[in-house]
Amino acid sequence: GINEYGEFQTFQHYFKQINLRAMASDEVSKAQTALPGGDTIFGKIIRKEIPAAILYEDDKCLAFKDVAPQAPVHFLVIPKDPIAMLSDSTAADAGILGHLLSTAARVAGEQELGEGYRVVINNGKHGAQSVYHLHLHVMGGRQLSWPPG
Repeated sequence: GINEYGEFQTFQHYFKQINLRAMASDEVSKAQTALPGGDTIFGKIIRKEIPAAILYEDDKCLAFKDVAPQAPVHFLVIPKDPIAMLSDSTAADAGILGHLLSTAARVAGEQELGEGYRVVINNGKHGAQSVYHLHLHVMGGRQLSWPPG
């Protein structure tokens, strides 16, 4: 971790932060070339064509662990009927958007994130969206820093 003076306590903590930044910048790189439309990896997960560590599923959404976690607990919540990005949503999507948030809260509770967590939706290229199927990132299990980006 970081001590009260903002210094890393060990080299291990320093290199972990460097690695997390490299992973985050890789995601930004992917977002520069990602395009909306077509099938996505999330569609394949919904159809069970590729495996995922599923935490919750109902008829409207799916929650599963992120394969490149940025926190000790990091999972995604996705709608089964895809919306490419948040900015594509309409008033008719209010029900599913609320359901995604309430599912995020439910699964966060099941993951014992009582001390708090962050919910993030990346939207578009500048928002670092690398998969064009709306998804909520839920991260916790440690003190998160601010600002995030």
